[in-house]
Amino acid sequence: MMSERHTLDARRLLCPMPVIRLQDFVSTVPSGDLIDVFCTDPGTRSDIPAWCRINGHQLVGIEEQRDELVITLRVGSGEGRHP
Repeated sequence: MMSERHTLDARRLLCPMPVIRLQDFVSTVPSGDLIDVFCTDPGTRSDIPAWCRINGHQLVGIEEQRDELVITLRVGSGEGRHP
């Protein structure tokens, strides 16, 4: 089965809202699917990767497009890992 790609618009949201929106969105997406999160808060460059590590999701990439970041992740099994 092929994974699907989803988009989450977190532009113009400030910390901690992009991560909260992502957490809510991930709960609606099947494991293995990709999510592209569009953000304008520079803090998401470190916040979302840290959230992915803690919750067992795979960071695929971070790309800058003009004044925004596009952070791509692959949804994990939801079992969450703790360091």
